Amino acid sequence: MTKKILVVEDEFIVANNLQMILEEAGYTVIGVAVSAREAQEYIHQDKPDLVLLDIRIKGKLSGIDIARKLRADHIPFIYLSAYANQTILEEAKTTEPYGFLVKPVRAKDLLVALEIAWYLHQHSFESKLRREDLLQKSITEISNEGLEARQLLLKIAEAMQSYIPFDFIACGIRPLDTNHFTDTGYLRTGFDEYQFIGEKEWMTISGLNLAAISDIIENSDSDSYANIYNRGLTESTINNFLQKKLMDWLRMESYLAFPVALGYGLSVHYFFYSRHVDIYNKDHIALLNRLKTCLEEVANKTVYAETSSPARIRQPVTTKKKQGEVTDNKAFKGIIGNHHLLLSALDLAAQVAPYNTSVLILGESGTGKERVAQAIHLLSPRKNGPFIKVNCAAIPPTLIESELFGHEKGAFTGAIEKRKGKFELADGGTIFLDEIGELPPSMQVKLLRVLQEREIEYVGGSTIIKVNVRIVAATNRNLEKEIAERNFRLDLYYRLNVFPLTLPPLRERKSDIEALVLFFAHKFCDALNKPFNGIADSMMEKMYAYNWPGNIRELENVIEQSVVLNDGRSKLQLMRSFSLSTPESTERAAINTFEEVKHFQQQTEREYITSMLKKTKGRIRGAGGAAELLNIKPSTLESKMAKLNIKRQDFIDTPENL
Repeated sequence: MTKKILVVEDEFIVANNLQMILEEAGYTVIGVAVSAREAQEYIHQDKPDLVLLDIRIKGKLSGIDIARKLRADHIPFIYLSAYANQTILEEAKTTEPYGFLVKPVRAKDLLVALEIAWYLHQHSFESKLRREDLLQKSITEISNEGLEARQLLLKIAEAMQSYIPFDFIACGIRPLDTNHFTDTGYLRTGFDEYQFIGEKEWMTISGLNLAAISDIIENSDSDSYANIYNRGLTESTINNFLQKKLMDWLRMESYLAFPVALGYGLSVHYFFYSRHVDIYNKDHIALLNRLKTCLEEVANKTVYAETSSPARIRQPVTTKKKQGEVTDNKAFKGIIGNHHLLLSALDLAAQVAPYNTSVLILGESGTGKERVAQAIHLLSPRKNGPFIKVNCAAIPPTLIESELFGHEKGAFTGAIEKRKGKFELADGGTIFLDEIGELPPSMQVKLLRVLQEREIEYVGGSTIIKVNVRIVAATNRNLEKEIAERNFRLDLYYRLNVFPLTLPPLRERKSDIEALVLFFAHKFCDALNKPFNGIADSMMEKMYAYNWPGNIRELENVIEQSVVLNDGRSKLQLMRSFSLSTPESTERAAINTFEEVKHFQQQTEREYITSMLKKTKGRIRGAGGAAELLNIKPSTLESKMAKLNIKRQDFIDTPENL
């Protein structure tokens, strides 16, 4: 059966051209709407399979307003536009379109975009059903394991994490017992680490005794139906005084309540809390409704466990892993920290990894975009294929086409042999396009063709080569702003931005600084064969006060410098001449950028090593040699001398340099 297409476009020439292309390709055009009202009538009369939607149309309602309706009705759509400013782009992005075409539209681009949109729609729907089916089976299996209440909730938390995001999950019997606060839950402390919270823990967190908590319970109403609450947005509608207090105690910004009735006046309420505002939506409630039967089984067993053997649920559950590391999964090895902003980003990475969906990683320089890209590759079915990294900013514009797509012998001056490009080398695996925002406009067009058609052509060649590659791109630029300034193509942005995730800067997750400092300190002490004696308090104070414009990369360099200059007997500390800038202290000259920090560190390290070499009169190895004084291996010292360009004349007095 041919697919039915609705065209929403108020320019007659453009609409007519689109209709001709579609009908020649075998599609059925059910109508051309020039306003939101007409579009709604067509959708009501004959539901289309796919909609081509102009962002700007006549009337009060825009294409974005129509898109929200289409998204709610699960109808895929592709945006059409000649130009869009940053504000419109940001709003359009929230509707999650299946594609974007820039007018005037080429026939081939339109047909390819339609195929991709339909493929994404079908597979996203099918994969969603498969994932939900797996979740349902998982919850049923957990329910049948015969676990006590505390362990049962922990297993449910682990199963639900990638479907409904939360920083704290809890459940409890209703109506509430004013004599005992029986709600139990798990606070998320790492990627797959959870801390149990029960009555004793609530008293510690709140600073209240049982009588005070009982008073709060007595003045609280229970949530009688599934609902979503946001601090500052729907806070005035929260009648549940207890939930308000819990949000305050745990510093949460929103929560989702989902009650499951059990009969005899009893029910079990599930609660999902987040430190993000407006993170929960109707889709999450719809998912819980589809899982209601499974959750009722779990709830019945929770009630049985709590009423028949209250002592059992006080047994400890250990879920703690190695401090600092978010998970023992090899894919996330080396990603340090447990701040909720980092964990949210890693949740998204784990969620998208099994699919071929393009991913756009956003974040400042030094936030770890490459590590996350590699984790996505390692968690995907392509993990045994190649992972090819390309820094788009490091390749000269004249060579980037050859680097990406390859070239024939003699294609240009210096092409002395045929050479494969990065896309062909990545066949069967993943290509990581770092700093995609630096790509020249001429290459943006060619990259878009590759993304749409999955085929390349050598520079100087005429043979079409099919490639099976997953695209993961990254940038520290604001692409919406770049599009508004005509520096980045709108259609390429939407082709890459299928699944965006943002890594937080270090200044927004300062609670992870200690874990990062310890990780890098151990790393460099091991590499330089030096004992680790801890971190000086004064150093940690400065690390917390600093805003880290260079993020984790900058912190890593600061720790490496401290280890290099450490005598092996004292705690690590910053050099006296080194000042980390803070908003509060400007009396000393500040090193404000990552490049300045890097240059300063190299100069300091160079001077220190040179002074040791002068002291030993150039002797590197053996007793009393510079390597022994520095407490590092001679080979390591020689490597550093080469890296820092330390030559013999720098530390040996000769007639030439006297």
